[in-house]
Amino acid sequence: MTRAVVAAGDAQTAEAGIEVLRAGGNAIDAVCAAAMASWVVEPPLGSPAGAGLLLHGNADRGIHLLDFFTRVPGLGLPPVDVGALDFHAVTVDYGPTTQDFHVGRGSAALPTCIFGLVEAHRRHGSLPLSEVVQPAAHLARHGWTLSPTIQWVFHLLSPILTLTPSVRRIHCLGDTLAPPNATMHNAGLADFLDEVGRHGQRFLDGDWTDALVREYGPANGGRITRADLAGIEITDRPPLAVPFAGHTLVTPSPPASGGALVALALTLAERLGVPGMAWLGPEWANSVGRILRALSVARGAGFDAHVFEPGAASWLLSEPALERWQHEAAREERHLGGTTHISVLTRDGDCAALTMSNGEGCGHAIEAFGVHVNNFLGEEDINPGGFHARPAGSLMTTMMTPTVVLKDGRPVLVAGTGGANRIRSIVFETVLARIGHGRSLQEAADAPRIHVEGEKLWFETCDLPAGTEAAVLAEWPDASCFTERSMFFGGANLAAREGDSVVGHGDGRRGGRAASLE
Repeated sequence: MTRAVVAAGDAQTAEAGIEVLRAGGNAIDAVCAAAMASWVVEPPLGSPAGAGLLLHGNADRGIHLLDFFTRVPGLGLPPVDVGALDFHAVTVDYGPTTQDFHVGRGSAALPTCIFGLVEAHRRHGSLPLSEVVQPAAHLARHGWTLSPTIQWVFHLLSPILTLTPSVRRIHCLGDTLAPPNATMHNAGLADFLDEVGRHGQRFLDGDWTDALVREYGPANGGRITRADLAGIEITDRPPLAVPFAGHTLVTPSPPASGGALVALALTLAERLGVPGMAWLGPEWANSVGRILRALSVARGAGFDAHVFEPGAASWLLSEPALERWQHEAAREERHLGGTTHISVLTRDGDCAALTMSNGEGCGHAIEAFGVHVNNFLGEEDINPGGFHARPAGSLMTTMMTPTVVLKDGRPVLVAGTGGANRIRSIVFETVLARIGHGRSLQEAADAPRIHVEGEKLWFETCDLPAGTEAAVLAEWPDASCFTERSMFFGGANLAAREGDSVVGHGDGRRGGRAASLE
C-alpha cells in the first residue's frame, strides 16, 4: 500500500521528495527537498531567487497558507527612473501564439523563495535542514539529466537563457543550449545549497544578501537594496475556503489573485450545472469558456484593483457579485510562464502544495551560486497597473494557485500547476474534472484545456469528443487551436487519496512525474 506520493515537474524532482520521506521526513521536508531539486533539474521554471506560495497541513491542524511571494524592491531609493533601468522586452513563441516578457536586472523583484522555504522548514520540518538539501545538492554537484521537456523550455526561452554569459553557463554546454538527455552540472548551486543546509538564515542574511545587493542594485540597473532584503516577510495567513460539490476547496487568499478566481469559477460551474454536463462535450466546453470569460470580466471590472485591499474575496464572491458573474457566464456571443508545482500527500493525511516561479528569469545569474534571478517586474499579468507603477515595498499579486480539496476535513486532492495567466483555468478545470466529474487523476491532468482572456479563447483539440471542436469554433470563431497538448497550458501535478491509499500523477505537458513511497 502506498504510504506517500510526490507529484512534480520532473522525475528527479519527485524522487528527491521521496528520498527525504524514506529517511523519516514529513510532508514539509519532502516539499522543500523537491523544491530545491527543481531548482537544479528544472532551472527555467524555479529558482532560489524566485517566489512561491505553500499550502500545508492535515485534518488535525487544518490547512495553512505560507505566502512568500515577492514585493516591489527599491526601499530607500528615489522614485523609479525607467531610463536608468536594465529593462527590455523579449518575445516567447509558443507556436500558435506569442507572449512578451521584459528582462534585465531592472526586471528583478524581491527574491523570496529560499527565504520562504527555510522559514517553512524551521516552523514545520522534522529532519535537519542539512539533510533536506542533500538530494538537490548531490544532483547539482554530481550530475542530473536534462529531460526532453525541460530542454524544450530551454529552446522556448533561448532569447533569455542565452542573454548573458552567467545564464549561458547554467543552460549551455559550450556555446549552445544543452541537448535532450544531456548530463548537466551546477557546482555553484551545489555550494549554495550546502551553505543553506549548514547555516540557514545566517547565510541568507550574509553572503546571499551581499551578492544580491551588489549585482541587482541601482549601480547595475536594478532596484534591490539591503533594506528590501532585511524587510522580507514570510506571511502565515488564513487561506480562502469555499464549498464545491460536497467538498471544501482551500486555496490562496488575496492578494494572490488566482485562488479567488478559481473559487469563483467552481462556484459558477456548480450554479450553472456544469458537473451534470457530459465532460468535454460541446455544452460543457462552451460553458467552461463562458465561465472563464466571466473571470476575465471580473478582473477588468475591478478585482485586479481591489486585490490588495481587505475584503477582496468578498467583493468577488458576494451574492450580488455572483449574480453578475453568473449572468456574464450564461451570455452567448459570436466572436504563457515559468512556473512549477509540487504536490505531496501521505496516507496519514499530511499534505503540502507548493507553487513556485522565477518568471522566465531576468537573463542574469549570480555566477558564484549558479542562481538565475527572477523577472517578476517584467511580467505583464502580475503588473496590472503597468510596469514599475507600484511603490517600493508593495505586495505583488500572483496567479499561483496551490490548492487542497477537503472531504470531511481530510485532504483528498492536492493540486496546482505552472502556466502564468493560464493557471486559474488549469486549476479550475482540473478540480472540476476530479471532484465535479469523478475522473481519474490522469484524466484530470491530461484532459484538453481551455483558456480565455477577454473575448479570446485558446483550446486544445486533441482527444475532444465528436462535435466539441466545431461547437467551440461556432461560438468563438477567432479561437486559437492547439492540435497537440502544449506547455502553454501548464502542467497540473496532482496527488489524491483513493480508499486507504494515495496516488499521484504528473502532467506530461511539462514532463511531470509522480514518485511513491510504498
